[in-house]
This record gives sequence, structure tokens and C-alpha cells, in this order.
Amino acid sequence: MKKVFTLLAVTGLLSVGSFAQDTTIVDNADGSKTAIVVDAATGDTLSTWLAEEAPAPEPEEVDESQTQVTAAEGDGAEEKEDFNIVQTLKRYFIDGSPVFMTFVLLTLILGLALSIERIIYLTMATTNNKKLLAKIEEALNSGGVEAAKEVCRNTRGPVASIFYQGLDRSSEGVDMAEKAVISYGGVQMGLLEKGLPWIGLMIALAPMLGFMGTVIGMIQTFDLIGETGDADPKDMAVGIKLALITTVSGLIVAIILQIFYNYIVSKIDSLVNEMEDASISLVDLIVKHNNK
Repeated sequence: MKKVFTLLAVTGLLSVGSFAQDTTIVDNADGSKTAIVVDAATGDTLSTWLAEEAPAPEPEEVDESQTQVTAAEGDGAEEKEDFNIVQTLKRYFIDGSPVFMTFVLLTLILGLALSIERIIYLTMATTNNKKLLAKIEEALNSGGVEAAKEVCRNTRGPVASIFYQGLDRSSEGVDMAEKAVISYGGVQMGLLEKGLPWIGLMIALAPMLGFMGTVIGMIQTFDLIGETGDADPKDMAVGIKLALITTVSGLIVAIILQIFYNYIVSKIDSLVNEMEDASISLVDLIVKHNNK
């Protein structure tokens, strides 16, 4: 029992000693806090860091409206660039004398229209000649010349038209059929080349109109110098630059149309070679059929 009272007395003394302390809380610059503890009995000062850290900075919110504005500015920059190109072309068109630039532009429009028409026509004229020959041979073996002519009538393209003429004259002999194929082949070749001279004319006219505009612009520049009597290099450079715009425009038009022209010519040559090869095969089929 005495031991119990002794323990209680010691515990009470310790508790009193622990409460005889003064505590002061100080805020630090970084947001943490320091506890300053002063022992009332001894006067000793104890400094202890409390576990209170500065609050973590909140994540910055992304302004969606600002993002949308940035995206809109990017789209606006692209539109502005396209608009600047159009405005530059308009300015050059006006500076290069609208009269001659209009004629150069007309040559480009007409040349492109003729070229596109020829490309579409030649594309429609292309056929599978091997498949057509196989159908004609099958028709000759099953239904004779009339069945083969019906196959040609139902097939588009110049090759089918040539085959029809050859089969139509096959009853008069192989020689007449061959002559009909050659003659009508020349007609179809003329149809394939239809419009090419006009495209060539546009190719020749475009740079000539451009050169004419340049020469007239140079003449006007020198006339102005002669009237004023002051040969300012700056004014001469501006006048010569504007005069050369028509030449550049004409050359650009000629280059564009020349590319289309060469493509069309190569396409026609390819079709003509196929027509000649297929015509020889047709004559062989007619000879084979007549010898039965």
C-alpha cells in the first residue's frame, strides 16, 4: 500500500513539473510554425519544429476560353495567309496592266478547258482490247459476223468502232476489211487529236501577250522619262518591274498548258498503238473465220 502511494506522489510531482512551462507559437516565413517552450523552474528554453508544413500550392486552372482564343488565333493566321496570297495575286494582276493580264488569263482559262475536255474524252475512249477481242471471237464462233457486230455496237470507244467497220466489210474479203480498218482508224485518230491545235495556240499566245505587255510598259516608262527629263533610277525600276509582270504571267500560263498538252499527246500515242495492235488481231480473226 505504501508503494502505491509512493508511485502516485512521484507521478503528481512529474505532472506538476511538466505543466510549469510556458509555450509560445511563432509563425515562420515559409508557412511552418515553431513552438518555443520555456521551463518555469529552470528557465531553459526549448525550441521544437511542429509538423505543420506550408500548404501545397493549388494547381493552376487552365483557362479554356484562353485555349479557344489561341486556337482561333491559329485558324485566323491561316486564313490571313490565304487572304494575303489572294490579295498579292490581285495586286500583281492590277499592276501588270489589267488589259494584257486579262488576255493572259483568258488563254489560261480556255487552255485548261480544252485540256480537261480532251483528258475526259481520252479516258472514256480507253477500253480493254484483249477482253473485246475475246468477246468478238466468241461471237464469231457462236453467231457469226452479225453477233460480232452487235458486240461492237454495245462497246464504247474508237477500237470498237474500227472493229465494226472491219467486220461490216468482211463479207467482201480480207483485203477490203483491212482497208476499212485502216481508213476508219485514221478517222478515229483525227477525233482523238481534236482540239490539240487550239491548246497549242493558247501555249503560244500566252507568252507572246506577256512580251507585248512588257514592251508596251517599257515604252510608256521611257516616254514618261522623256517628258519629265528626270531619269530617276527608282522610278525606272518600278516601271520595269510592273512591265515584266505580264511576261512572267504569260510564261507561267504557257508552262502549265504545256504540261497538259504533253500528257494528252502521250495518251493519244498510247491509244493509237493499242488501236493498231488490236486491228491486226481483228484481221487475223476475220481470216480465221472466213477459212472455216
